[in-house]
Amino acid sequence: MTAPNPRLSSVLSPGHRALITGASGGIGESFARLLAARGLDLVLVARSEGKLRALATELSAAHGIRAEVLATDLSRPDAPRQLHAACEARGLPVDLLINNAGFGSLGPFDANPFEREHEQVMLNVTALMDLTHLFLPAMLARGTGGIINVASIAGYQPVPYMAVYAATKAFVLSFTEALWGETRERGVRVLALCPGPVETGFFDVVGTRDAAVGIMATPEDVAAAGLRGLEQGRASVIPGWRNRIQSSLPRIFSRTLTVRVAARMMKPRGPTAPKLAPGAAPARR
Repeated sequence: MTAPNPRLSSVLSPGHRALITGASGGIGESFARLLAARGLDLVLVARSEGKLRALATELSAAHGIRAEVLATDLSRPDAPRQLHAACEARGLPVDLLINNAGFGSLGPFDANPFEREHEQVMLNVTALMDLTHLFLPAMLARGTGGIINVASIAGYQPVPYMAVYAATKAFVLSFTEALWGETRERGVRVLALCPGPVETGFFDVVGTRDAAVGIMATPEDVAAAGLRGLEQGRASVIPGWRNRIQSSLPRIFSRTLTVRVAARMMKPRGPTAPKLAPGAAPARR
């Protein structure tokens, strides 16, 4: 196990600031609560302004921290630049970036709405990459900082009937581990957090719980695992031993076999009634 880095640990101490996307519920809200309890100031980002303001008020009163609200639809192409500009205009340097916002869809790729799949890539991939690119340089200039990108064990193999979602999480995992290699000796730690299914609003967005494979984790446990992994300087974390075993199967069996098994497991058993997912909905982990 990698020893905690003193400079990185300081990012998780009072007086620093974390920006959390998808902060209105699920894993994002859990990150906000854990970090506020540590004394960090917060920038809370999601589309649901009312939920964000209620959370900001609660955490500010409970922990004496400063919690800013920036209601933003990160699936819009210009949203990451606008969010970064808003932080600079308000004098809000970000020490810890948590890219948590995302959503998924279940069903045959050809049958899912074009707009839904496009928005999924824009939020899960493009917005995450853009925000990382915008906030990372200042961290490197200061010689300290942290980034947590929330991926999924779905990123370890192709997943039929969640083809786009799994592909976006494969990007997040590869991108994040590569950045870990680039930044680990420059004072900034980057972590891919890869949970299995989590008890969040994700499956309400998907339209069915048939997509949940494995034991549900709590968002609190997943967020805590992410912070521990960041403190340890790890490149990626898979919470739960069952999930770690599942993620290793594509390396043991052929990719063809694992895809065929996944297709049988994930094929929808009934109508999924696709809904356009809110941009800040927490993704399946």
